Amino acid sequence: MSVPDPPPQQQLHRLDALKRAFVGRPMPSDAMEGTLLRKALALPIFAADALSSVAYATEAALIVIVGVAVGSAHLVFPLSIAVAALLAVVVASYRQTVRAYSTSGGSYIVSKENLGRVPSLVAAAALLTDYVLTVAVSVAAGVVAIVSAAPSLHRYTLLLSLAAVVLITVVNLRGVRESGFAFAVPTYLFIAAYLVMMAVGIGKCAAGSCPQATVPHPLPAGTGIITFFVLLRAFASGAAALTGVEAISNGVSAFRHPQARNAARTLALLGVIAVTFFVGISWLASKMHARPSETVSVVAQIARGTFPAGSGLGFMFWVVQITTFAILVLAANTSYQGFPRLAAQLARDRFFPRQFGNLGDRLVYSNGIVVLTGAAIALLWYYDARVDSLIHLYVLGVFTAFTLSQAGMVRYWRRTRGTGWKRGMLVNGLGAAMTGVVLIVVVLTKFTEGAWLVMVAIPVMVLLFLGIHRHYRRTARRLRASAEAMTSAALPRSTTVIAVDALDQGTERAVWYARKIAGDSFRAVHVPSRNSDSAIRPRWAHFVGDGPLLQVLPPDGSRIDTLLEYLWTIPRNEVDFVNLVVPETFRRRSLREALSRVTTISLKLRLLKEPGIVITDVPVVAGEDPVAEVAVCRVLVSGLHGASLRALAYARTLHLDDVRAVFFAFDAVEAQRLRSEWARREIDIPLEIHEAPFRDLGEPLLAYLRTLTAEGQMVVVVMPELVVHGWRRLLHNQRALYVKRLLLFEPRVILSSVPYRLL
Repeated sequence: MSVPDPPPQQQLHRLDALKRAFVGRPMPSDAMEGTLLRKALALPIFAADALSSVAYATEAALIVIVGVAVGSAHLVFPLSIAVAALLAVVVASYRQTVRAYSTSGGSYIVSKENLGRVPSLVAAAALLTDYVLTVAVSVAAGVVAIVSAAPSLHRYTLLLSLAAVVLITVVNLRGVRESGFAFAVPTYLFIAAYLVMMAVGIGKCAAGSCPQATVPHPLPAGTGIITFFVLLRAFASGAAALTGVEAISNGVSAFRHPQARNAARTLALLGVIAVTFFVGISWLASKMHARPSETVSVVAQIARGTFPAGSGLGFMFWVVQITTFAILVLAANTSYQGFPRLAAQLARDRFFPRQFGNLGDRLVYSNGIVVLTGAAIALLWYYDARVDSLIHLYVLGVFTAFTLSQAGMVRYWRRTRGTGWKRGMLVNGLGAAMTGVVLIVVVLTKFTEGAWLVMVAIPVMVLLFLGIHRHYRRTARRLRASAEAMTSAALPRSTTVIAVDALDQGTERAVWYARKIAGDSFRAVHVPSRNSDSAIRPRWAHFVGDGPLLQVLPPDGSRIDTLLEYLWTIPRNEVDFVNLVVPETFRRRSLREALSRVTTISLKLRLLKEPGIVITDVPVVAGEDPVAEVAVCRVLVSGLHGASLRALAYARTLHLDDVRAVFFAFDAVEAQRLRSEWARREIDIPLEIHEAPFRDLGEPLLAYLRTLTAEGQMVVVVMPELVVHGWRRLLHNQRALYVKRLLLFEPRVILSSVPYRLL
């Protein structure tokens, strides 16, 4: 005995309850101000990446040096001084940028306004790549910190890394403030633990009792000679300490007002802490002779030497390791703030799929978060969560963005010549020169070690951005042009055709609807199949009474082809419509039953490609009253463009007494914009605007329709549907598909889809 499917609405409620459990309750758009961050919360959210780099940047440089000449490990400290100086310059440069661009001072925005389109897209591609790598490298390095303390977990490295990414994803989907609260304590504990470790370690060394690190399973060491090229390679590896500095400039809009000042102060604090930690760890590594190991990190060696087991401070070793793991994992959170915001900005500029500009339930860019998670998981899986493999892909993207951003700021100061422009140009010029040199060094030293992948990925992404932009531009131009054409077009006509498959409740409602909009001038056709009723034609005459005869079409090939050939024979002009009414009778409200009707689904999909054909779905669930006294029409509009105006033109051909357009506004700005445009074009159909404060069309639409059907009316919903072919479908919100599923089993609702084909 089969178990019946739960009703679709019940299924949706279960999914919604599960989503609420993980993500939380939706937040209205006007709550955005309450999500802005004070500096104490912004630091752990945006600075974790830059702070965490001290856990692997020194080790990355040591791997290069020791791999060539083990006796030259002491050179890591002067190299770290050089990297720290570069870090200080970059922080100072970005403070200038943040003050100049008080909403978003990221590389993409600065490059777009000062260097042009292609440089800005290069910066965007470099940053998106770097954000993905930041998640993979940070999480993998964090798991190494735990494995260093508990080697028995080594075989679970990949699994632990994937679990950490999923955990960070869930926290970020719950909102910016929630992630700030969740990450603040671990971040500040990390800062405190490292300050204690450096103070004790440096104090012991200053007192002449500098502890020596224990290095289990050391990496193979070389006995060669340190050349200038080797030093460049080590410097490029240690430059990983600069990753994450960009994040605050990308997220200025997340700070409380005054946003620019708060962001600049947070950036300055970040710079002080990061430089102190990086130089301190490098000095201790040099003095304690810590070396790269296959199983234990350099920081773990320093912590064990500083806090030996059995001493009064032995517990601090575990504090350092646990907080290191926490900060490294949380460093990925920097990307979870930067990637979605940058993707949303690209989407608004039409260089990225527009879905990335949609705010989720918790006022975060959920689509960007999910895509970032998927890309990071793929990298971790492919490289088996090995930091030494992932680190070679790192740094190139971030230094590309650094260089373009600072060069853009030089152009900005020359163009604006505002207060302090000479000093600003000097600081940003120095930053551009230094990061540009490092970029060249990274390309030369890491090209064969994996950086070539990033160098290939960036131009490919730029080409993809340009292709997306070209598609959106053509689409917008066509919609605008067709809107002008629709304004001056002749009044259209509509021919109604019912596709009769059986004489049931669905067909009864279809006939009722056809008579409401066309009297007895509609047509009815039947294409026989193996299971068809051979006596359907005489039974139809009794079914409709004084109505049109049923035309039985001799099948020629498939039933769909036969029906299409008939529709092609109906004479009409370019502005006219053929309204094909497809009745459906369901035994129960079951998506499984709906999806099992392959022929009906195939027919609807095929008709979307046919110009001038409207697909009207007339569903009835067994036992539901198929007819009503009154029918009203509501046209769903998202803006005044060619697709919406064509749907409005079709609605006029229905000749129903109550025809209105309905718009669900996510905020007051877009509501006012559409209201003004509606008045300017003098549209003769009344416009209703309803609020959708949670940015979801579903619940407001259902609530609105149910107020109409509760009065005993049948509601004809007319929906414009953009039809896009191939990969370009991914560039558009699938709102039409969502509405079709939402209204399929809604009582007393008939849905007409008016396709608008895009080449």
